[in-house]
Order: sequence, then structure tokens, then C-alpha cells
Amino acid sequence: MARPLRILQLVPEPLPTFRADVATLFGKYLPRHGVQCHLVGKGSQAPPDSQGFASLRRSRTGARWRSELSFAWLCLRALLGMRRSECDAVQVRDMVTIGLLALAIARLKGIPMVYWVSYLMSEGRIERAQAELARRPSLRARLVLLKGRVEAWLLYRVVLPRADHVFVQSEAMAELMRARGIAAEQLSAVPMGVDMEVLAPGMAPRAWPGWEGRPVLAYLGTLDRARGLERLFDALVLLRRARPDACLLLIGGAPQQQDVAALLAAARERGLADAVQVTGWLPPAEAWSYLLAAQAAVSYVPRGALYDVSSPTKLLEYLALGVPCVGNDIPDQAAVLAASGAGWLSASTAEAMAEALQAILSDPQAARRRAAAGPQFIDAVRSYRVLGAAVAERYRAVLGAQSS
Repeated sequence: MARPLRILQLVPEPLPTFRADVATLFGKYLPRHGVQCHLVGKGSQAPPDSQGFASLRRSRTGARWRSELSFAWLCLRALLGMRRSECDAVQVRDMVTIGLLALAIARLKGIPMVYWVSYLMSEGRIERAQAELARRPSLRARLVLLKGRVEAWLLYRVVLPRADHVFVQSEAMAELMRARGIAAEQLSAVPMGVDMEVLAPGMAPRAWPGWEGRPVLAYLGTLDRARGLERLFDALVLLRRARPDACLLLIGGAPQQQDVAALLAAARERGLADAVQVTGWLPPAEAWSYLLAAQAAVSYVPRGALYDVSSPTKLLEYLALGVPCVGNDIPDQAAVLAASGAGWLSASTAEAMAEALQAILSDPQAARRRAAAGPQFIDAVRSYRVLGAAVAERYRAVLGAQSS
């Protein structure tokens, strides 16, 4: 039996983490294939939880500058302390400066360095800074813009070309990386998945109080301003011309509470005050029970450079639960819906989404039969059981080649 692979992974989020592609993939499934993750991340007020990792270190909490300094110092100590005899690779996730530091130290120590791109952080920073400068020019926004541009240069000119391997979020992101000069053999796409083991069969649907008997549409996920969820309200307005009692349940919340308030204000402006509800963040099982009670679920992701290369989880969860669903045409959703045949693909306009939702509501029995193909597809193609096995095999191929 091959000995376990030991990966030191540095991540930018607070621990314990709620990201499935960290906690579920690296804490639960990869250990089954002999890949151990020693995780380093930021501190939080939550009690420590190993989450299945071989070890876990987190920085101190406090004022922002103090916690950021503590995290940087923790990463430096972890990198300086790694030994070739105890570490098969160091992996950095979505942190350009830390990635550059890890690359330098890994080269000195003869340890492979892997980079994981789950989001185009530099491009996102540039886009937000440019939007802020357009609204209200400020020194802070200019500094953020400069940081984004410097980090983008470092990422694509220094860090990624010299990394031993680069994992990305989707095939669309891999195509983008190839266009920016990263070698195809250096890239592996690992999309988001679903932990099918936690989807208990026979989970009971739960109707939103007061909406029993109404055609309920559901959306699961973050409600921050960048998601452009007002487009869903426009689709609902059009749908209500044929189904006046249709309503939309937004299952989730936003890091900034003002984004939720702005979203509800937009609903009121469209005359949807009684047709839109926000649940706030819920435990997964409770969120899924509301999904199961919905007549249709919708996954809208705004088109553009940042989100076109994303891999949304919400559509996968709809399919895994067998809920009739509509997804707009970002590449990953288009590929999943085409391969599964279990949902409805629509253009990203309010009119197209309303039409697809009406198709579901007009024949709910047929919609449920079509959606019934979803769980089997997710289990076979996009479950973390399958993704974990594939990622473990890729690590062994890459790191085996490095050590030979």
C-alpha cells in the first residue's frame, strides 16, 4: 500500500471552514485515498474543530491589522518549518503574496509547490476598485486597484508558471489559464461537488409558513450585491403575469447585512413585498428541507469575466435533491445541465428564466420526472466521492513525477 501523501495547505479563510471544497474534499474524502492535509488558516471565534484534517493551525483573532499580521507570521513559520521528509507538497489557495513566498521557500527546500485557484481574486479586486473609483474616487480605491494589478502580474508571470501544478475551479477557468500562458499539462480542473453521504433519503419537505399551496421558487446561496439577484425579481414579475401567486424564497444571507436590505428594497420597488422572503443563513439540512418543498429552484449567476469561470454549488444541490431547477448559461452550469438532462438551461435574461420556470410550473409531474435523473448524475459525476478519488490520483501522478 502506498504511503500517505502529506500536504501543507495554506488557505485565506477562517477556520473551521465552511467551504466544501476545503472541509469536505480535504478533510473527509482525500484522507480515504491516503492524502493527508495539514491546514493553516485564519482564526475565528468558533471553537477549534479538526474537521478531519491531519492537523490544523490558525492565527490569532483581534483587530484587523493584528489578525492579518498574525496570519502572515503563522504562514511564514509554517513554511520555514516544513521538512522534505515530512511534507510531500505545499499548497497555497488564492493568496498571491503568500504563494510567492511559498514558491521561494519550497524551491530552497526541494519541496513541490502547488497553487489552487478557486476564484480570480486579483481580477475581482481590480473590478471592485474600478467600480468604487467610478462612484467616488478615493486614495484607498486607488491603492486597492494598484494591489490588484501588481498581484495579477505576479500570479500570471511568476507564481503560476513556476508552480509544480495548478488546480482551478472549472474547465472554463483552465481555458482562461491556458490563454494566459499556463501549460495545459500543468492544469487540473476540480469543480465543486456535493457530499451525497449527508443527503439523507426521506428528508421531509418544509413549506415556508404562510406559503403553503402557493407555487414557491427557491434560490440557495449568498445574497451579496455582486450576485445581481434583482434579475430574479424581474423574472418573477414576468412569471406572475401567468401565476399571480408565485413567490420566491431566498435561502441564505450576505456578509454585509445592508446587501440583504437593498435586495428587499428592490423587491418592494417591483411590487413583490409579499412575494419575496429571506430566510437568513440556515444549517444545511434545514435549507434542503425548504428546497424540497419548492416547486422549482433557480441558480442565477451573473455573466462576466469573474463568474463565467466559476463552479456554483447551488445547481448541483438542486439536482442532487431531485428538485426541478433552472440554471442560467454560465459554462459550468450549461455543461452540467446538458450532461444530466435533469434541469432547464436558460439564457441569462429575465424573460428566458421566467419562460423556463413557467415550463416547470405548467406540468409539475413531468418536471419531477425529469428532475429524478439528477441524484444519480451527481452521485456518478459530481459527488465528492468521485472528485476525491480523481484529485488523489492527480496528486500521486504530479508528486510521484516530482520525486522520481
